[in-house]
Amino acid sequence: MSFRLAAYGVCVEDGRVLLGRHVSSDGRSTWTPPGGGVEHAEDPIDTVVREVAEETGYDAVVERLLGVDSRVIPAAEARRGEKHQNVGVFYRLRVTGGRLRPEPDGGIAEAVWTPLGDVAGLRRSSLVEVGLTLARTLPATGHVAPVPVGGLVRH
Repeated sequence: MSFRLAAYGVCVEDGRVLLGRHVSSDGRSTWTPPGGGVEHAEDPIDTVVREVAEETGYDAVVERLLGVDSRVIPAAEARRGEKHQNVGVFYRLRVTGGRLRPEPDGGIAEAVWTPLGDVAGLRRSSLVEVGLTLARTLPATGHVAPVPVGGLVRH
């Protein structure tokens, strides 16, 4: 089983959320919160700030820890065809500068501010659901129920 520790940013301003459109090797697009893998010896807070800058062009600061999500993706649904565990640390972020742009030579084809009411109609990662639920409910445990995957919601 493969394993990944990642940090994700939830940026919500004026009824909109910052999302990136990831394009897979088979050409399918999936919307996701900005974020990515924690490098060896890197603090997850530094990861999310770095990833937001890389994927969106924005400078951001962490306002608070929202929670942690751990999910196991069955081999049949995982990108590499092997069972995979992703542990995601979610932070609420505030944009402080920079200019919105796609990730140069990266996996994010575009970054956009999406009205919260439009999110349900997007083909999106379950990470979007987790991040928005954590930001809306602020659970004391920092944990939300698993997100059902299917329809427009993907791993």
